[in-house]
Amino acid sequence: MTATVLEAPVETQVPTPARRAPRKGERSSRHLSDFTDLSKRVKAEGLMARSHGYYISRMVAFPLMLAGLGWFSVQLGESWWQLGVAVALALVMTQIAFLGHDAAHRQIFASSKANEWTSLVVVNLFAGMGLGWWQVKHGKHHGNPNQAGRDPDVAPGALVYTPEDVQARKTALGRWFSSHQGIWFFPILLLAGLQLHVNGFARLLSREKVDRRWTEIAFIVIRHAALITFAFVVMSPVLAVAFLAVEVLVFGFYMGMSFAPNHIGMAIVPKEVRIDFLRRQVLMSRNISGGRVVDTLLGGLNFQIEHHLFPSMSRPNLRRVAPMVREHCEKLGITYHETSLGRSYVEVARFINRVGRGNIDVWTCPLASSFRGGLV
Repeated sequence: MTATVLEAPVETQVPTPARRAPRKGERSSRHLSDFTDLSKRVKAEGLMARSHGYYISRMVAFPLMLAGLGWFSVQLGESWWQLGVAVALALVMTQIAFLGHDAAHRQIFASSKANEWTSLVVVNLFAGMGLGWWQVKHGKHHGNPNQAGRDPDVAPGALVYTPEDVQARKTALGRWFSSHQGIWFFPILLLAGLQLHVNGFARLLSREKVDRRWTEIAFIVIRHAALITFAFVVMSPVLAVAFLAVEVLVFGFYMGMSFAPNHIGMAIVPKEVRIDFLRRQVLMSRNISGGRVVDTLLGGLNFQIEHHLFPSMSRPNLRRVAPMVREHCEKLGITYHETSLGRSYVEVARFINRVGRGNIDVWTCPLASSFRGGLV
């Protein structure tokens, strides 16, 4: 699918007698009911119920896995096979981060406080990231997915996602990097873990208002101090540094490869365009097909459309609700994009490459016609 930027529809079209243009209030009411009808059906099917057994089993399994890896590492001692343990540790840490994501979305418990403390322990104490920073960023993303100027995930940084951001590069080096970002995209994901650690802690040290600041700081310091101490006690300094480097690089790459297919390459929305909730969440998201292995590998993020529509839905229910959402979208003529994991990376790479080279027509949008008279 060619990624595009939605243009604001032309509102000056003269309606024919056979098809009167809907008034603004009518559009808003109609589009609101598009989602409420789906939501009522989902709730009636009991798909918003909690999956306590699913999550509790993981809360028990992950610490046991970490303990097992620690024991195995001690048995290995001074061996370069420790780098294999570092890879395994990074994979488990990423799965733990997925669990923190679910808790932050209040998917696990009915109690807000229980979810909050679970996410604090999981994200800060186990994964070593800053929950407060991530929640602010992620909340803005969910409210405005792929909307320029509103979604921080498409804000210009090391990578750019719109031709305007490419043109805004002020240095020759920046423009050169953007023009070759298709080459650098996947390798640069290796640094995503380091970025997550640094950004989360930096916000805690800033003057911004942060809830539970000292709790987060204490948890992060304990986590990193424990891992660093363990590495240097069990291994020589050189091997310990290599172990820690591999862990953070693999963690970042796994996280990046899990999040990249969700929205990159889907439509980018101009800041001034307003779209109803259902279309905003469906049209800007990509689902990944596959079985239970893909569900586990991507932490349920392969059902990105359903997650965006029902962010507090427990992960196991996303697979059950997906056919219902697809059917509802087909009935309304809303594009529901699903592809394989491999194909999703091809779509992401092509989009990143085309934007960086400046040969994407941002005003040619196959989706724009569906919004004529359809904005709210």
